[in-house]
Amino acid sequence: MDHPGTLILIMAAAVLAPLLAHGCARRMRVPLVIFEILLGILLGPDVLGWAHSNEVIDALADLGLSMLIFLAGYEIQFGAIRGDTLNRSVRAWGLSLVLGLGIALALTGLDFDRSVIIGTALTSTALGTVLPLLRDSGDLRGRFGTVVMAFGSVGEFGPVIAISVLLSGRAPGAATLVLGVFAVVAAAALWAALRPRPAWFVRVVHTTLHTSGQFAVRFVMLLLFAMLGLSYAFGLDVLLGAFVAGLLTRLVLRGSSPEDSENVLGKIEALGFGFLVPLFFIVTGIEFDLSALLDGGRPLLLLPVFLVLFLVVRGLPAYAFAPRDLSPLSRRALTVYSATCLPLVVAITTIGLDDKAVGTGEAAALVGAAMMSMLVFPLLGLRMRAKEKGAGEGPDRPSSAPDGTETW
Repeated sequence: MDHPGTLILIMAAAVLAPLLAHGCARRMRVPLVIFEILLGILLGPDVLGWAHSNEVIDALADLGLSMLIFLAGYEIQFGAIRGDTLNRSVRAWGLSLVLGLGIALALTGLDFDRSVIIGTALTSTALGTVLPLLRDSGDLRGRFGTVVMAFGSVGEFGPVIAISVLLSGRAPGAATLVLGVFAVVAAAALWAALRPRPAWFVRVVHTTLHTSGQFAVRFVMLLLFAMLGLSYAFGLDVLLGAFVAGLLTRLVLRGSSPEDSENVLGKIEALGFGFLVPLFFIVTGIEFDLSALLDGGRPLLLLPVFLVLFLVVRGLPAYAFAPRDLSPLSRRALTVYSATCLPLVVAITTIGLDDKAVGTGEAAALVGAAMMSMLVFPLLGLRMRAKEKGAGEGPDRPSSAPDGTETW
């Protein structure tokens, strides 16, 4: 193994990152992923030159990316978002995709593959970053929180679908057909996941939860790798398989052993957020082309352009399609929350770099702009909501959507 000390440095950075985030929290809440990427940049070839990627570390980073998307799929609660709110979020993301691809085609001189990478990256939302902020501010369980969850869920699911179809190497019709067949297989798996689990399954989950058997954790890993393999066999991006595996896991655990599901999820999150996911982000920082960004050329100029485009492409459609029962300030807060991104931008640019669809400079500009969005946009959203509550907004109450369903 080349550079054996790199893995030790990566894990040291993984330990240091939450300490830095905790220390900064007293003055300003900085997402943990920012520190992970920055520490990777610091350790990487462009600064200290202590850490270097290799095949083993790249393989672990790819597994961390799959785990990140898996956990994103798990956190989506489609049962809580339905009716008019879900329809509006889908239409908003559809408009974002059209805008993103159109603007990207203009920026790249009609280079299709580059346009797909840039355009889909502009349509993503970092729901996993936004939800804890909403929870801490007391907005998650209200009407506003449900709307943000709907728009954010589609902002995570949509780009994965788009990448799988548009970068499959097939003609659009053939790619759509293959995706349809995959969707049928996934739907059958989802139907099976909704079926009652046999008594022995529930019993084994419970009895091995705190033993070396860890049946539930092993079963979840089987689901993940099975869906990764299925998506690979269909010629689709493995991120789609990871996302569907997350959806399946939520249904299986909640349906079979709801009293143990939180404990199982805690173990999966410990594996993911304790090891694999931070490794992915730190390696992203190590491979980040800082010199290309700071040379003063096109990449540096693109960074503020991409930051504005996140608002234009992802934020403005969210504002336009926001439910009419939201106040103007809440709609503006929805705009900036929807435009907050980073994890999927990193994932999509990683795919683009692996496929040589984008250059390191453009990828660095996209990731740099996404990091800025994580620092700036959530703070603006929190201030807008605080201003509205300070102006005398009453507690969120359930409202009836146009389709007659009562939603929060």
